[in-house]
Order: sequence, then structure tokens, then C-alpha cells
Amino acid sequence: MARRPGLWLTALRQLRRLTPSGWWRRAPYLPLPDAAYLRFRTVTAYGGQGGRPRPEDVVTYLHWCRAWPEVTSG
Repeated sequence: MARRPGLWLTALRQLRRLTPSGWWRRAPYLPLPDAAYLRFRTVTAYGGQGGRPRPEDVVTYLHWCRAWPEVTSG
């Protein structure tokens, strides 16, 4: 990810979209996506009990997020 500065803005946008409102009021006081959502995404991506996302999967996801508006505007 650090070697792909073109995806940094996309990553920040996704973090903002996935972070629950009022995150600063609940421990661990970090802007983290909802745990249930992350579980759902890993199970649908990797099957079974889910898995730990590989770095290349995160890069692919960010490329997809960046391209999505172009795909849907047709």
C-alpha cells in the first residue's frame, strides 16, 4: 500500500465511509470499521470462518473502489 500513493486518497475515503459515526465515544477510540461488517466481508471473500486479508487483496479492493463510479455512471 505504501508503494501505491495513487490509492492513498481512495483508502482514506473508504476508511471514512466504513467508520461508524461517533467512533470517538466508544473504546478503543479509533476510527475502525464495525467488526460485524469486517467479519461479513472476510467470510464472503474467503469462505468458511473468513480469513485475514492479504495485502494484494486490499490493493485490489481499493482499485475496485476507485473504479466503481466510472463503472456505474454508464
